Amino acid sequence: MGKLWGGRFAKQTDALVHQFNASIRFDARLYDQDISGSIAWAQGLLQIGVLTTTEAAAIVGGLETVRSEFAAQTFVFEVGDEDIHTAVERRLIELVGPVGGKLHTGRSRNDQVATDFRLWVMAACQEIQAYIGALQEALIESAQEQLNLPMPGYTHLQHAQPITWGHWILSHFWPLTRDVERFGQVYQRTAVLPLGSAAFAGSSYPLDREMLAAELGFQRISENSLDGVSDRDFAADFLYAVAMVGLHLSRLSEQLVLFSSSEFGFVRLDDAYSTGSSIMPQKKNPDTLELTRGKSGRLIGNLTGLLVTLKGLPSSYDKDLQEDKEPVFDAFDTLAVALPVMAGLVSTLVVQPAALARQLEPGLLATELADYLAKRGVPFREAHSLVGQAVRLAEMKTIPFDTLTVTDLQSISPHFGMDAAAVLQVSTALAQRNIHGGTGPEALAIQLENAKRWQSGKAEE
Repeated sequence: MGKLWGGRFAKQTDALVHQFNASIRFDARLYDQDISGSIAWAQGLLQIGVLTTTEAAAIVGGLETVRSEFAAQTFVFEVGDEDIHTAVERRLIELVGPVGGKLHTGRSRNDQVATDFRLWVMAACQEIQAYIGALQEALIESAQEQLNLPMPGYTHLQHAQPITWGHWILSHFWPLTRDVERFGQVYQRTAVLPLGSAAFAGSSYPLDREMLAAELGFQRISENSLDGVSDRDFAADFLYAVAMVGLHLSRLSEQLVLFSSSEFGFVRLDDAYSTGSSIMPQKKNPDTLELTRGKSGRLIGNLTGLLVTLKGLPSSYDKDLQEDKEPVFDAFDTLAVALPVMAGLVSTLVVQPAALARQLEPGLLATELADYLAKRGVPFREAHSLVGQAVRLAEMKTIPFDTLTVTDLQSISPHFGMDAAAVLQVSTALAQRNIHGGTGPEALAIQLENAKRWQSGKAEE
């Protein structure tokens, strides 16, 4: 079978142009969606009398044979197969004869590929949600094991206030909940059937588009045929959702790179998720984390590349839209490896309590002393200044902040009482923050339970 469009041409396509124009190299992975869409279309043609029952049965049977060949990896591509649609139709006609040529009645590759691509993205959204869920499970398990283990918290990469390991690692759980929700939103916006839009003006055959949508699992049908074939918002939405996952994985990776270094030593990475050096025998490198951090740039690039492609398209369908699939496929493939790898890394890393304890230096408790003064009626701005003076006094005396005497503190302000030193304890600092979302034991228990409840709720959907 020749090209689907060659009738008006007197010359064959230049070989290099054919290679440049062809998309079979990457859109072959849409075979299952293409065949499902074609079977639904054949049923629609049967419903309006374009196909007889015998013809429809022959076409559907042939398409299922083609599907089985793809599944068994026995399908043979030919040089003239420009795209997956051409390849499937060519093989269908080989199997069932000229009746296979009736399948394309009332349909264009424009609405065909938009349908295929949407079906693929819908499935990809659900797969990524499952991958994210596995990483969330690993984060919950780590939090549960060391929920109340004190550690220094950081702002600007400087010691700030004490928190706990459970609180820190759950801070990476909640962004992933937004990612899961985001992919749910992408799924809904993708589940719009363009089939029936034909090239761009709508099909001249009165097919039941609502039936087609229900058959293929779409939630609604497109309202405008031009928009139906040209809309790639869903692809951009998908890439944005992927880029946000990449961003969240990058932030987690960056902190674990630091925490696993000799300078921090907060965690030890499992050997299975580390690599060595070709020249330095002692090295244990966090390459898994570094690659994950690096992949975020690739994912952001996929998004920006597609947005630039889409921004200036003048009409309903332009060949530029062929550039939509490779970044989407690459983004999915990247996360399909990165997320399971990160789940395995988190589930096997070992927290080092002694290293965390060594970094719980007294300066982390300065805010507690300011809160102590504020609770005694001192305006917080004044309390902040007075404690800042106390920190400076400790630096001048080259002594730890928590060893300042009552005399030292009262030399700064009489507001410091005899019980001021009692607040300078990590356990007291943590317990004071039992507000919802805080680091107190009760608040942490609630947070962990809410994370588990959210996770089990998504699993039941």
